[in-house]
Amino acid sequence: MIVPDWPAPPTVKACATTRQGGYSLPPWDSFNLGDHVGDDSKAVAQNRAMLAGQLGLRANQIGWLNQVHGTVVEDLPLRATQPRADASTTTRPGQVCAVLTADCLPVLFCDRKGTRVAAAHAGWRGLLDGVLEETVACFDAPDAVLAWLGPAIGPGSFEVGPEVREAFIAQNAEAAACFVPGPRGNDCHFADIYALARMRLKAAGVLQVSGGGSCTATGPETFFSYRRDGVTGRQATLVWLSPGQ
Repeated sequence: MIVPDWPAPPTVKACATTRQGGYSLPPWDSFNLGDHVGDDSKAVAQNRAMLAGQLGLRANQIGWLNQVHGTVVEDLPLRATQPRADASTTTRPGQVCAVLTADCLPVLFCDRKGTRVAAAHAGWRGLLDGVLEETVACFDAPDAVLAWLGPAIGPGSFEVGPEVREAFIAQNAEAAACFVPGPRGNDCHFADIYALARMRLKAAGVLQVSGGGSCTATGPETFFSYRRDGVTGRQATLVWLSPGQ
């Protein structure tokens, strides 16, 4: 487990999983929490149950989503099983906001009072379309929101086409600083998804952003990476309010 280093209040609990310690066989080895990647469903269920047990929770307290690279934010508790959404939020203690990733950026949120939490899945499409801004809008005051950037593909590995760079720059010219030319010149660029997220969050009024130091693509023993491996598992990033405080 990775425990976020952020100034969250005591009522807020959070963690990010790694790929180690579960039941899944290669190429999903071993702590795969994604049930949509071709892994054996029994192994995924065992992994999810083990995760809940490690956190002192029941399996049904974790709000898994059907992530579609969109901007919908689901309120917990869920009204349907795995709704099509890429973020969730709650004010209820014991309800866990969770997102699955294997290169995309997971972002956790809480307010300074520890009364609301949220988690968002931000691939470049969701990031461009505003999933972080939609998640921040769930909070009463953006300047009282804390954010933590979880494990994602790093700026030295995230190669994108020129259309991705142009789309971000069209929304904000300052985004140009988040791209550097790749080995094929103008035909590709390396994107810094962490820098892009920080820029979007700042524009949305979030002043305190932590994390952003990992690279899933260059950590094969620690993280799943779709860009690196193709068929692979998913790690989870989770946040919840403790019912005991």
